[in-house]
Amino acid sequence: MSAPVPLRPPLPAGHDVRRVAVVSAGLSDPSSTKLLADLVAGAVQRLGGERDLDVEVTHVELRALAHGLTDALLTGFASGEVAAAQAAVASADAVVAVTPVFSASFSGLFKTFFDVLEPGTLDGVPVLVAATAGTARHSLVLDHALRPLFAYLHAVVLPTGVFAASEDWAAGEDTLPGDGPQALRSRVERAAGELVDQLAGVRRGPERLDQFDRDVAAMGSFEDLLDR
Repeated sequence: MSAPVPLRPPLPAGHDVRRVAVVSAGLSDPSSTKLLADLVAGAVQRLGGERDLDVEVTHVELRALAHGLTDALLTGFASGEVAAAQAAVASADAVVAVTPVFSASFSGLFKTFFDVLEPGTLDGVPVLVAATAGTARHSLVLDHALRPLFAYLHAVVLPTGVFAASEDWAAGEDTLPGDGPQALRSRVERAAGELVDQLAGVRRGPERLDQFDRDVAAMGSFEDLLDR
């Protein structure tokens, strides 16, 4: 059973706009990865509206940034489009991260984007992880690859991730036009609800400490340690 995710402190009254960056790494156009990203984004906006939150979604499609991301890795310099994508994530109150599964893990394009983010960008930021693959056999990628990655980046990974296999998109009697079957929609709704819970209490702090700084601050001074 997952432990509850602590809510971040609420914003002052009157600040009801929340920014969500949706990062998708689909390689084809169209792609099931982008379709899942859109499905999650739509659910977050709708559920946010029910909570009187104005959710602004910025889509970051990595397919268009592939060459720029490679250049950023090689040169350490982000081009205009890559820098804009980095800024969108850095200014977001929450992130939705969606990747196709390659060789039992996230795609190289997906990982490259998070490799070139400035350190500390995702500290304390709620992240909803999602993935797509051909079969449900790859569903453990959420727990074995995505969660460890974002935990390392000090993000707050939401308890519910969303995985969509090819069969999840199959048409059925309960399928709405442009939407997935009921089982997939149910998972999306649950994960989106958790993200909206975070957005309802989110605040971007002016200063972010890395884990080492937090541990040192908790220990107190050297003199305090000697007195214990």
